[in-house]
Order: sequence, then structure tokens, then C-alpha cells
Amino acid sequence: FNGGFASNAASFITTADNAYTLTLKSTDADANSGPNLRFVRDSGSAADDDYTGIIYFTADNDAGQETEFQRITTRIRDASDGTEDGQLTLQTMVAGTLRNRLEFNEVESVFNDDSVDVDFRVESNDEANMIFVNAGSNAVGIGTATPSGRFAIQMAHTETNVTLANNNETLVLGNSGSGDGVYNAIKFSG
Repeated sequence: FNGGFASNAASFITTADNAYTLTLKSTDADANSGPNLRFVRDSGSAADDDYTGIIYFTADNDAGQETEFQRITTRIRDASDGTEDGQLTLQTMVAGTLRNRLEFNEVESVFNDDSVDVDFRVESNDEANMIFVNAGSNAVGIGTATPSGRFAIQMAHTETNVTLANNNETLVLGNSGSGDGVYNAIKFSG
């Protein structure tokens, strides 16, 4: 067909190969966005905690059972006019159970809200473990994937020349203030 369509029933599109099952294409030449995909929850009684949409990613497991491996969920946290808040949650299957891996809401962004033994790693340009949170040992490493304590900073110095090595600071405490009483400090207390 050549034109738009409207449907008020569930629809299925099935292919027997790896072709794109659905393609949204815009041939508009202006600078505006397109193509656009819009999910609309048009409720006459919108309320806090209403779900606004869910995308399910399913596939067969090795027993031939349809299994949900990932899910993207959105919901209304606060439906109040003028102070609306939303939530986006990304979930993946971990050891046979769907778990919250990343959640964004009005007050925080949370990694691993379900407290699964799943590590968190941030990679920089040339450091694979710039920030590493070991979920099993409840430890944080900077520059190491094996923190030796609750918080560990590690840097590999490659220079044997003392002058050059002194320019490779592992920990720097800085203060741009000036005058009496301006200083840096580390305080240990029990």
C-alpha cells in the first residue's frame, strides 16, 4: 500500500530471515529530526507509577523456550502537572533472573539496584580500570580491577628517572584558594 494506516488491534510482523523486520525511513531534507518513533500512553486518569511503555527483547534459550533477555521500562514517577517526573529502567537477564542494571529517575541514576554480584567499570583513553567497583568484595579501585582494600588507588610508574617519575602523581589534593587558613588535609577518625 502507499499511504498511512491506523489499526486498533495488536499486529504481528514476521520474517523468516535476518532482514530488518521494521524500517522507519524519512526522506525529508530539512534539519529537523526524522524518522521519529513515538510511544503514547493516552490515559484519562494518569497517575503516579503508571507504566508508559515497555520494550521486551526475547529469544529462545538452548532448550527452545522463549526467554526475555532484556527489557526497557518507562513509567511516570509523578504525574502532577508542572512537576512531572519519569523513570527509565534497563534490565538484563543475569543467571536466569531479569535484574535492574541501570535506572534513571528524578533524584538519582542507579547502577545495579538489585544488588547482584555485577562489577562496574569505567574505561579511560588508556586505562582499562580507571574506576572499578567490585560488587562481590564491596571495594572500589582507581587504576586497578583488584582493589586491596575498601578503596584503592594504583598507578604503574614506568619511569626510573626520579625527576620524570615525580611528574606522575598518583593522588593530588589541590586547593585554588589563597590566604591564611587555606590548606589541604586528610583526616582520619574513628
